[in-house]
Amino acid sequence: MTAFELAEDFMPIYDVSDAVGTVADAGREAAFAALLDVDLLQLGRETPAVGMLGALRMLPDVVGHLLHGEPPARPPESMRLRDLPTIPMYEGGWILLGERPGKEVALGLVGKFWRPVIEFARITSADEFRDFDEPGFAKTVYDLSASEFGASGTLLSGLMRTATTDEHARRWFRRYWTFGVGSGAHILVGALLDSARRAAEAPGAGS
Repeated sequence: MTAFELAEDFMPIYDVSDAVGTVADAGREAAFAALLDVDLLQLGRETPAVGMLGALRMLPDVVGHLLHGEPPARPPESMRLRDLPTIPMYEGGWILLGERPGKEVALGLVGKFWRPVIEFARITSADEFRDFDEPGFAKTVYDLSASEFGASGTLLSGLMRTATTDEHARRWFRRYWTFGVGSGAHILVGALLDSARRAAEAPGAGS
């Protein structure tokens, strides 16, 4: 059994993949709970690179609303990892693909990510994600896991995989990935894991 069992299940074949990890001086259950509780909006405020990535991704959506005479959507006060599956995909949410409690959670997203305003597929379940094969799209899995490391530590890991549904989408996604999106995903997930590590190691965490 691998740390990324869910990613292997939902996306054994893929076009691009990247992984990042960090070791927390904390028990596995406490570290995993801290991971699910990371506030992504607060993370963006605390980490300039993450905030910039989020702003660049949101900017075309804001412009799109304005061009159609619509006010931009008001951002929520917080957005924790555990909250993402409750938000519609077209509003920034993800599909919960599966969870091994205390060990692993996998989220999925389907869209044309290379477009200035992302076109998301209207899917709402893990089964729809698995079966989706409409031409012109990319499917992404973010798999986050916690596993014992040494006598009392925890390895927090993140795996990002993307598969495309046809050659046209593959060409566009590879350009998108090559021009910085790959490193952006690495920075984002790395910051997410580091934030969880700090929270898990804080005095009183997990008590």
